[in-house]
Amino acid sequence: MSDLIIGSSLPLAEAYPLALVDLDGVAYKGHEPIEYAAEGLAGARSRGMKLVFVTNNASREPEDVAGQLSSLDIPTTPEEVMTAAQACARLLHAHVAPGAKVLVVGGAGLITAVKAEGFEVVFSADDKPAAVAQGFHPSLGWEQLAEGAYAVSAGAIHVASNLDLSLPTARGYAPGNGALVGAVSAATGVVPFSAGKPSPAMYEMAIEKAGASSALVVGDRLDTDLAGARAGGYHGLHVLTGGEFCAP
Repeated sequence: MSDLIIGSSLPLAEAYPLALVDLDGVAYKGHEPIEYAAEGLAGARSRGMKLVFVTNNASREPEDVAGQLSSLDIPTTPEEVMTAAQACARLLHAHVAPGAKVLVVGGAGLITAVKAEGFEVVFSADDKPAAVAQGFHPSLGWEQLAEGAYAVSAGAIHVASNLDLSLPTARGYAPGNGALVGAVSAATGVVPFSAGKPSPAMYEMAIEKAGASSALVVGDRLDTDLAGARAGGYHGLHVLTGGEFCAP
C-alpha cells in the first residue's frame, strides 16, 4: 500500500487549486464545530485555494448548508456548496431529455435541484415520468417509495442521490438513502444510477463548477469520501476528526 501514499514538498493549499471538503466529520460534527477546522480552511483560502463543500446529504438546500458553515466561522456562499441533490439532478441530463417529467422521491432540496435543472417535477407514477430521482428525507414513507417503484417498473430511469446504507445522527447510525433506495430496487429489480460518493460523479461536477482542473478531496470516511477520490483518480486527504472512519 506504500505506493498509494504520496507526499508534497509544498503546502497542500499551494499544491492544489481546489479542495473538495466533506461536511459532517470534517467541517463540523453534527451541529458543533470541529476544533481548528475554521482556522485551517481560512488558512487554505488565504493561500489561494478554492473550496467547494461536497455532501451526500440531499435533503438540505445549499443556502442552509452555507448558513450553517458561516455560523461556525467558515464563511461560505451557496455557490461553494455541492449537494447530492444537485448532483443527482445534473446526472438526469445524461439519461432523459431536457424538460422531461421527473418523479421526485425526496425532500425540498431535491425538488429544488431538479426544478433548477429545467425538469418538470411530478409526484405520481400516473404522470408517466421519464425518470425517478430519489434522495433521503426523514419524512419519506411507503407511499412515496411505492410511487417510485411503480414508475421504475413502468420504465422510468432510476437515479439516486447516493447509496449510503447508513447515516450518522445524534443517537447513532440510522438507515440512509441507500437503504431506502434498496426498497425500490428490491421491488423492481432495477439497479439505480448514483450521483453521490463513492461515485466520482459529484467530484467531477464540483471541479467543473469551480472552474478548476484538479482537486484535493478532504474527507473522514474511507468508504465514501476517499473511495470516491480513488474511483475518480483524485488525491485524497483522510482526516480523523469524524470519529468514524468508515460505515459500521
